[in-house]
Amino acid sequence: MAVYLDGRFMPLADARVSVLDRGFVFGDGVYELVPVYSRKPFRLEEHLRRLQHSLDGIRLANPHGVAVWRELIEQLIAQQDFDDQSVYLQITRGVAPRDHAFPAGVAPTVFMFAQPLVSATAEQKSAGVCAITAPDIRWGRCDIKAISLLANVLARQQAVEAGCAETVMLRDGFFSEGAASNIFVVKDGVLRAPPPSRLILTGITYDVVLELAAAHGIPAELRAISEAELRDADELWMTSSTKEIMPIVSLDGAPIGDGKQGPMARQMDALYQQFKQQVMRA
Repeated sequence: MAVYLDGRFMPLADARVSVLDRGFVFGDGVYELVPVYSRKPFRLEEHLRRLQHSLDGIRLANPHGVAVWRELIEQLIAQQDFDDQSVYLQITRGVAPRDHAFPAGVAPTVFMFAQPLVSATAEQKSAGVCAITAPDIRWGRCDIKAISLLANVLARQQAVEAGCAETVMLRDGFFSEGAASNIFVVKDGVLRAPPPSRLILTGITYDVVLELAAAHGIPAELRAISEAELRDADELWMTSSTKEIMPIVSLDGAPIGDGKQGPMARQMDALYQQFKQQVMRA
């Protein structure tokens, strides 16, 4: 499998990063994940815009412009043996002696790799998944897609140990998002989600869902949603590039709605698949 590291494409086995890289020592860096369907990146400009937001958030200059990023990502895609891919790119502040302050005159470390993208099947979406809740113990800049993901890792592991797919995080009586997803609530025919803020990382799928809702007359609200509303939902979804629109049919062992994929989830998934095909044909 070919990867990209600091200006060169190479086999994965040949990629090496210094142990003094600030990404390794401090988690001082950001990342982005771009889904690729039939070798075509999905919503690449939106992903690169979010990457820029993350870089601005940690005060790290973007090493490339949009055109160069597009060229490098397309080259990486072309070198893989699989058509549907998940392209991961990571930028750290680079290699320097260990000191908390930003080093001067240090080049960032830029790394990219691709792996097969396996989307959830229609059968998996129909069955839905279970989730648990846990306190949101993360920092105050969750809108930065930082590589320091320990709190998310711990939350996700709680779900794994409970035999579930996701952990929904709670903060001050409201829910924020999942450990690796955004969360939507459906109640009385209205789609609801927390608004963009520094306490959540709004996903590209989150944006697409809201765009589709607006385009197809589905009522939607962006506002703080209480834990009580979360548990009383008619439908509950997790959304991400890999899960797409995945119904959560059980939360902390209690059924959501009738414990099955709901009608709005089916409708939104159909709209999402249509939209995805349109984007890929464009």
